[in-house]
Amino acid sequence: MQITIQIPDDLQQKLTERASQLNIPLETLILESFADLVEPSDPDDTPTAVVLESLRASLEDVKAGRVYPIEQLWDGIDE
Repeated sequence: MQITIQIPDDLQQKLTERASQLNIPLETLILESFADLVEPSDPDDTPTAVVLESLRASLEDVKAGRVYPIEQLWDGIDE
């Protein structure tokens, strides 16, 4: 099945930028958004694209030396 939609230029630009940030095709972003409208996902399920983006950002932090010793992981959590 093929569906054609017309969207305003500003919305297309925002969607294109978001798809680029998530490193997924624009079509995938749109289809996943439609799927969420029809069948909302479990609120505890993090979308794969978000997980991958978080992992990419974490890798950048490690490469840049922005890391903390595991002993400090929970420091200040009770405050």
